[in-house]
Amino acid sequence: MHDLHEKHARSAVTAVELNAVTRLFGANPALVRADVRVAPGEVVVLRGPNGAGKTTVLRIMATALSPTYGHGSVLGFDLVRERDAIRRHTDLMSHRTRLYEDLSAAENLRFWCRLLGVDGADIQAALDRVGLLEVAGERVRGFSQGMRQRVAVARTLLRRPQILLLDEPYTGLDAEAHHAVDDLIREASRDGRAVVVATHHTMQRGLADRVLFMDGGRIVREGEP
Repeated sequence: MHDLHEKHARSAVTAVELNAVTRLFGANPALVRADVRVAPGEVVVLRGPNGAGKTTVLRIMATALSPTYGHGSVLGFDLVRERDAIRRHTDLMSHRTRLYEDLSAAENLRFWCRLLGVDGADIQAALDRVGLLEVAGERVRGFSQGMRQRVAVARTLLRRPQILLLDEPYTGLDAEAHHAVDDLIREASRDGRAVVVATHHTMQRGLADRVLFMDGGRIVREGEP
């Protein structure tokens, strides 16, 4: 965590900062001159139709994509030059849960804990929090989409990233999984960790701080939830 402390002074006010960021795919712009600021503990929602650029914003913040033009930082780390540092403190979660179907829920979490260097002592507690303790030993292959998403929420609970990026996290969820995502967002914000959510779904009242409305790869306006 020493690298994070070294950047603390620079990231104390802004957890995420994008400055005139543009992303092209060939000649086609997916994102055009986006300016985004997210403070620690803030929950920001991205709204807009399919193809508006919401996922592109999240993937740039997660360093899965690099800006074609413009620049930015996450926790004070440069989006291009310090991608490895950003990835250590950032988690991008979507309805594609990245779970291994032939492993059980608990085995998936143990694998991810080893991969990410996270203490796995709380795996059972994390599964209990998302209502999956009784099926912890069952293979993910037989899980519904809502159950898979709850495993992904448990994984994020164990990792506790400083920047939580959620791409359509409510898609296909049952009510219990929906509440698990809400609790994940609420806990992250309460702990001073920044959250950016791209979603078409209505979020619980009081959960979000700001909404950025997107269309055609542009942030067209900003408002309150």
